[in-house]
Amino acid sequence: MKKIYLAFIPITLLLITACSKDFLKSYDKRITGGTWELYDVNTFGIGSRYDPVFNSGRFTFESNGQVTYTTNLGEVYEGTWDIRYSWQDDDKVQTLYISVLNFQTREMLSEYFDDIQFTGTDRFKAFIYNGSRTYTVKFKR
Repeated sequence: MKKIYLAFIPITLLLITACSKDFLKSYDKRITGGTWELYDVNTFGIGSRYDPVFNSGRFTFESNGQVTYTTNLGEVYEGTWDIRYSWQDDDKVQTLYISVLNFQTREMLSEYFDDIQFTGTDRFKAFIYNGSRTYTVKFKR
């Protein structure tokens, strides 16, 4: 019986070291490093219609709070991002705020996401709650 336990030790160590440790990192650290593509926006619920400001494009989040947003047409916006943590009942909620400016056209875009959830190392969802309607914005790296 002792030999069986000894055989499981190397297998367990291999699994622990091979698995991603991203789930242990804060959302601030998980979102930085690399470019995120906004690839889908889903709508659920009834009520007034709202068009999310960002519905496509690529985002590069820097650890110093700077963000670069590039539209699918190649327009470049630069600005800031911020993740805030709060508690609602017994649930920890992470909100994301993005504000960017196109310096050529002077157009400013900003969006407040009521909650974000990582669904893997290279994917996360951001939610906008507008009355009884929910918008789910999906990002992938």
